Amino acid sequence: MYISKRNIVRIISFAIAGVSALSIRNIQLMINNNINSRALEYSYMRAVEELSTAADNINNTLEKQIYAGTPQLQQQLSSKLWLDSASAKAALAQLPIEELQLENTYKFLSQVGNYALSLSEKSANGEKITDDEYKKLATLHDFSDRLCNDMWQLENSINSGEISLSTVASSMTAPEENSPTVTEGFTDFEEGFDSYPTLIYDGPFSDHILEKTPKMTENADEITKKKALERATMCTGINSTDFTQVTEEAGKMPSWVFSDDKGSICCAVTKNGGYISYFLKSRIVNSENISLDEGVKYAQKFLDDLGINSMKTTYYENYNGILTVNFAYNDNDICVYTDLVKVSIALDNGETLGYDARGFIVNHTTRNYPEKRISPIEAQKAVSPMLTVESRQLALIPSKGTQERLCYEFKCKNQEGKHVLVYVNAVTGKEEQILILFESENGTLTM
Repeated sequence: MYISKRNIVRIISFAIAGVSALSIRNIQLMINNNINSRALEYSYMRAVEELSTAADNINNTLEKQIYAGTPQLQQQLSSKLWLDSASAKAALAQLPIEELQLENTYKFLSQVGNYALSLSEKSANGEKITDDEYKKLATLHDFSDRLCNDMWQLENSINSGEISLSTVASSMTAPEENSPTVTEGFTDFEEGFDSYPTLIYDGPFSDHILEKTPKMTENADEITKKKALERATMCTGINSTDFTQVTEEAGKMPSWVFSDDKGSICCAVTKNGGYISYFLKSRIVNSENISLDEGVKYAQKFLDDLGINSMKTTYYENYNGILTVNFAYNDNDICVYTDLVKVSIALDNGETLGYDARGFIVNHTTRNYPEKRISPIEAQKAVSPMLTVESRQLALIPSKGTQERLCYEFKCKNQEGKHVLVYVNAVTGKEEQILILFESENGTLTM
């Protein structure tokens, strides 16, 4: 799955907190030689991170469960909910919260998976999920959303130093009056059970694109380092003398990598075929003088100049004045999500600051699509009655392995106005995947 912005922030925050905690503890260790306390501190931090991750997974999967329209996908999501709730309970058990009575929190984590499993079994037996059961799933999702928010606040308190894990560790053996604990993060959630009855920015499926041997390079002729440098300068518009550093990149896509002394410019060219696989130029964008629509046009022109045709804009995001646009290959009105290209544009002057065609190089090939397909009307029967279909298109998506599946992509809207993408296999009619869109003025994220 794709990593959400929130998870990226969490990873960075925990990395910073870990370095800061390590520095503080090193001083304490020199004074107190308290190795056991340090180990306990990090075990708590790890448990909080695991609990937060499980809570996020529960929340996201529960929302998908509401929109799942077929027994197969409901069962798949229910199994994931059960595993995530078990992980959450295991993490919760590692935290110093013995003084709290967390019957409701444990009850929620236990019941959320079990209830989803019971609904999937009912659906597998040919019974329909009732409106009341859908409402109960929605209520569970509301509680999971609150748990995510409470855990997010707890993480922020730990990372800001408001709650000190090292003090918690020492107070477990020598309690002090008014010593901080991690219990604050659960109090509101525990007391709020009066009404109780579980992303992309990168575009859909981008985490699958680099798992295979590249189709465009496996039978291509090898080029020289000199020829690769010529292509790098042609792509970036940078003089060859500015590329003062040359390295080789191994792996499934061996490449020549050209960069400058400062590390602010980097361009990789595949040894086989001489394709520009990625390009990065690092600089600060201080103003936004062009619109997002204009930025998308700059990105499209960059692809046209490289001779990459038939690409369709899918999702984009503006972050700190840099617009990153995702393009998928348009194969006779079939949106091929596996053939992915990303272009980053500076919104101050339209300069191209980033380009990543590795997904395209890995997957692009001539395809033969199955001729025997179910009708769009038949496929739409798999869409949950909780969703309203707004549009549809044929799309090629990866399976859990490295295979591709032709699907109908239904863009839907839920009762709150949020957009949801539902993918139904165009051959079998099986509901393959659900993605939830998070849309803002700066772009669209998917989960």
